[in-house]
Amino acid sequence: MTELPANADGAFDTDGTTVPPPPAWLRALAEKAGQALVTSRTHPGHAGADARPAAVLILFGDDGPEGPDILLLERAAELRSHASQPAFPGGATDATDESRVHTALREAEEEVGLDPAGVEVLAVASPLYLHASRYLVTPVIGWWHTPCAVVPVDPAETSSVARVPLAELADPANRVMLRHRTGLAGPAFRVRGMLVWGFTAGILDVLLRLGEWERPWNDTELIDYPVARATTSGTPVVPAQTTSPPAPSHPPAPSHPPAPSHPPAPSHPPLQSGPLDKSPPLDKSSPPAAPASPCDERHS
Repeated sequence: MTELPANADGAFDTDGTTVPPPPAWLRALAEKAGQALVTSRTHPGHAGADARPAAVLILFGDDGPEGPDILLLERAAELRSHASQPAFPGGATDATDESRVHTALREAEEEVGLDPAGVEVLAVASPLYLHASRYLVTPVIGWWHTPCAVVPVDPAETSSVARVPLAELADPANRVMLRHRTGLAGPAFRVRGMLVWGFTAGILDVLLRLGEWERPWNDTELIDYPVARATTSGTPVVPAQTTSPPAPSHPPAPSHPPAPSHPPAPSHPPLQSGPLDKSPPLDKSSPPAAPASPCDERHS
């Protein structure tokens, strides 16, 4: 697979057929994305020299009834790491890859069946370093000028594929801040039955601003990183964050003095001892304890 050339209008010309150029807003976004995606957490620094190279494909389409969208996939629930985690298509660079663009398109083809001929590469952003996995990830921004059907190629690795509208990502009702168990917090999105967080959500957050899609949202709404449990469809379910009040303390039941003993009268049967004051048992039940609030990401 090789990279396709672009014509003077920025659209591919294959087999004599001119395809539509990207919309102006997307081209403007791609021009600004070079260094804009780099943050203090993802700046390579000296550590980037020994990192493993990788690339992800940030693919925009604009042919559906819901407006411009972006391609996301969800990792299979059975994976040993990053299970049920949403991500961009992408992966580690192979020795045979000619470039990071080649890596991104190859991985997207292998994961979701994307036809690389339907993609125009608009920009290759600066690499981002992921400290947890020691990957140096290059974001590749593409225009999906000729969309094709995409599905999980290997269900053991990918559970689902979704074209998520930018309007849905920008909807304030779908945005929260997520706090990882390390204490770090970042933006997250609740879209299409997925909780998108971490590296992928951080990039989406910047892209919405660059493309002027962002809407005011409540960035003080904080949720703790949950343990995703898979449903039959493989979609992670985010458990509700609940807090139970502490169980009330109960004083010990009052002690009662022993009943007095009565010696028997000489000519009468023994007297029956009077009944003791039996207080009803105290209700020591307490509200059920709150579930443990469990609070890790592949390069995408």
